[in-house]
Amino acid sequence: MSDLDQLTQSLARNLRRWRGERGFTLDALAARAGVSRGMIIQIEQARTNPSVGTTVKLADALGVSITTLLDHEQGAQVRLVPESRAVRMWSTEAGSSTTLLVGAEARGPLELWTCRLTAGEGTTSDPHPEGTVELLHVTEGELTLVVDGRTHRVPAGTSATFEAHVPHGYRNEGSEPAVFTMVVAIPPVR
Repeated sequence: MSDLDQLTQSLARNLRRWRGERGFTLDALAARAGVSRGMIIQIEQARTNPSVGTTVKLADALGVSITTLLDHEQGAQVRLVPESRAVRMWSTEAGSSTTLLVGAEARGPLELWTCRLTAGEGTTSDPHPEGTVELLHVTEGELTLVVDGRTHRVPAGTSATFEAHVPHGYRNEGSEPAVFTMVVAIPPVR
């Protein structure tokens, strides 16, 4: 498959996904984006490769970045964010600060969890509904994150996000406790 074919297929898949996740009909997205309904149908069926301007309009109307709309990754995408890549938003000389650890583009119910796994323990989760995203930040030890059969090591200070509509689990394969904070973003019920 050529790069252009892959891009066309990715855009078709992601446009359908995000339009569905936002609950937009073809007509609603067309009105929000200023793009014809027919053009959206052609894009979603991978029958055309739209201009950058059209793609930007669609991304803006969906409230996602153009990179999210063009993302060609298959399956459950996992993104690890090392501590050095976290974004310090503000700080004071006295030591107060806020840091954006990791973000994802999702809406709906959110759950905030704190988790502690002692050495050798773990837990698994069945797939969540399509569109569910999990974000986590390890504060102590090292977490072994397993998403759709693939293992990812997440050391203290590192954040991660992944699409949780596939089997996933958390293990502590180290000798010290692993402590992490997790947010689960569940899509709204339609």
